[in-house]
Amino acid sequence: MARPAPILIFDLDGTLAETAGDLMGTLNFILAREGLEPLPLASARNLLGAGARALIARGFAQAGRTLSPEKLSQLFGDFLERYNAHIADHSWLFPGVEAALERAAQAGYKLAVCTNKLEHSSHLLLRALDIAGRFQFVCGQDTFGVAKPDPTPLIETIGRVGGDRDRAIMVGDSRTDIDTARAAGVPVIAVDFGYTDVPIAELHPDRVISHFDELAAAVAAIHGAHR
Repeated sequence: MARPAPILIFDLDGTLAETAGDLMGTLNFILAREGLEPLPLASARNLLGAGARALIARGFAQAGRTLSPEKLSQLFGDFLERYNAHIADHSWLFPGVEAALERAAQAGYKLAVCTNKLEHSSHLLLRALDIAGRFQFVCGQDTFGVAKPDPTPLIETIGRVGGDRDRAIMVGDSRTDIDTARAAGVPVIAVDFGYTDVPIAELHPDRVISHFDELAAAVAAIHGAHR
């Protein structure tokens, strides 16, 4: 009997979409308002991946200022208001994403998103990029009250699409995604063009891809190895 098709759980920022322009643009708007110099877009690789609250804290630390919990909460609210209003001004899908999602859907894969972006912002971005209809479930940092690399969001997302972990594969771009998948006992495919402070291959994902045209072969290799 043929094995059931895989469940693919995607990270969002740095995996499906290049979002650094809007995330860093919003951070720099907040920094400038607070009298600090903007950070270069190249800093995104070190700052992104853990959600907006962490981005703000890291950004201010890099600019030489620490934040109290109360100030961080205030800036977090300001960040979200600005970011959600400009969510796809300078964001786009990585090459091959739309075709890869179409092939996966045609093959009967179940597709979901598990990100450290807030759920509302995730839906806004997916709609703006015209791929929201591809996913059966979208999990944000706030959906289950805990963020990656805690494995709970990934495990719960797999359950919400009616699957089990032995058929699931995480697709991400960072240490956070790899640690999450490992903690959940799920294999992980990493893209090498996302937001990571070290070469992604050094973090030993199950497969590394450099273009979404390579996704199907990577999934087949992992799926076959787990038969």
